Amino acid sequence: MQSPWTVLLAAPLCFLLPCHISASPDSDQPSPRHSHDYVCVGCVVVVSVIEQLAQVHNSTAQAAMERLCSYLPEKLFLKSTCYLVVGIFGPDIIKLLRADMTADVVCHTLKFCEQVPGQPLCHLYPLPKEAWKFTLENARQIVKGSPTLKHSRITSDICSLPFLAKICQEIKSTIQNSVPFKDVDSDKYSVFPTLRGYHWRGRDCNDSDDTVYPGRRPDNWDAHRDSNCNGIWGVDPKDGIPYEKKFCEGSQPRGIILLGDSAGAHFRIPPEWITASQMSLKSFFDLPTALTNEFNWPQLSGATGFLNSSSRIKENSIYLRLRKRNHCNHRDYQNLSKNGASSQNLERFIESLSRKELLDQPAIVIYAMIGNDVCSRGIDPVSEMTTPEQFYSKVMETLEFLNSQLPNGSHVILHGLPDGTFLWDYLHDRYHPLGQLNEDVTYEQFYSFLSCLQVTPCHGWMSSNQTLRALISQRAEQLSKTLKNIATSKKFTNFNLFYMDFDFQEMMKKWQKRGGQPWQLIEPVDGFHPNEVALLLLADGFWDTVQRQWPDVLGKENPFNPKIEQVFGDQGGH
Repeated sequence: MQSPWTVLLAAPLCFLLPCHISASPDSDQPSPRHSHDYVCVGCVVVVSVIEQLAQVHNSTAQAAMERLCSYLPEKLFLKSTCYLVVGIFGPDIIKLLRADMTADVVCHTLKFCEQVPGQPLCHLYPLPKEAWKFTLENARQIVKGSPTLKHSRITSDICSLPFLAKICQEIKSTIQNSVPFKDVDSDKYSVFPTLRGYHWRGRDCNDSDDTVYPGRRPDNWDAHRDSNCNGIWGVDPKDGIPYEKKFCEGSQPRGIILLGDSAGAHFRIPPEWITASQMSLKSFFDLPTALTNEFNWPQLSGATGFLNSSSRIKENSIYLRLRKRNHCNHRDYQNLSKNGASSQNLERFIESLSRKELLDQPAIVIYAMIGNDVCSRGIDPVSEMTTPEQFYSKVMETLEFLNSQLPNGSHVILHGLPDGTFLWDYLHDRYHPLGQLNEDVTYEQFYSFLSCLQVTPCHGWMSSNQTLRALISQRAEQLSKTLKNIATSKKFTNFNLFYMDFDFQEMMKKWQKRGGQPWQLIEPVDGFHPNEVALLLLADGFWDTVQRQWPDVLGKENPFNPKIEQVFGDQGGH
């Protein structure tokens, strides 16, 4: 029999599934233990927010919980589920917070967190002055007899529920294979934005015809239909010449394809979601979109973003720069990044690449597995790192696959790995968003909490152990040298191969010249991923390097861009 906890959370959680909101580098299916550890983190965060909302608004915990629920959208049953959860667990949380129990104590008492025998106690906040066992026993006495304690928090897969089995399987397939959930003609392009739709790759302009999709060479110069979805089609009545032929022939159109990890997908949890002083009715407007994009924001990423930047800096994504250079490139982008992706598991989803060697335009492919080959969440991260030999083998497999798929005249750029020691250097003594109100949680504490639970995105670089951080960076440098050696020694028939360093220091200097600080380039909630500003500055550095060293990669500037705008406006938008 399913517990009410499972049924209650089934609707909204079916959109989370095993999408790894932590963007961790492990396998596609988290173990039951790690799934429970994610639940522990979630509990501590939510209880912290409730407590701080009450403090900010000088209200009761009950009012704070109701306020939090009122902020959530109706979509995906988020608001209604929140009220139901408050009805079940609210009374116990209120009793414990009234007794001045910390979020750690509350979640251990309610069995959302547990201390594994023989393992250290994982906690975010400073431990109580009294002994932990004494405090926990007192807390258990406060909620003794509560009916909610009878139900296990480590429940079976919600997809075992009969009414969710089919939809769960389809969503799991979408996430695991990185293909659109809604794709009528199965051409790997969609008219739906999320669930691997056009936020991730150019919007389909005819989802009932698999010969119509972004990036293909025009069919009969698109005299009668827009076969490549770039918004340029039809015949000029003045001379009878198809517009595609007139404006795009010889302009060297090309698309942009990113093979990346959570950084390339732009993994992000907005700080206003967990910062009580910033919360309002507007805070969670994008939550349904984020849920169905695996907590990624590819539509704002540095490589394939097509929406106006929310960071208000002037730099654009690589895709938007290519489109500005040649409007015939409109909608020709694919972001094949995935949370947890590495050289060792790319083969699981690289076949979601949509490029036909003989039918499509050339492409610029960026290979940017920049973290998970050296990052792990385990207690022994050094032994879990990819070796240079393993790395070489898998990268070569990927390049051979690309050579079999990409049209001739394409380009592949191998992106080096960063030296992630800057994470600790710039953040460890700063307050995490959960600790800013009361100055009680630093990033050092936050990193330690995640590492203790083994749900950290990168144990090595997020560790207080300087020697460990140095070892991780040393391996990252070795893998970057492997990429560089491949780029300088290997040749392929369908694409030119290049290597580019991940130059965080140069990006940081640019930001500091504008008056910024290095820590402002890192996502504040997870304390690990580059934020939107960093991604756009990286895109700017990428563009400058390519333009300076390999200008042919970018193709020509199209002199007909003004004419295209005059005739087709925004070319149907994105």
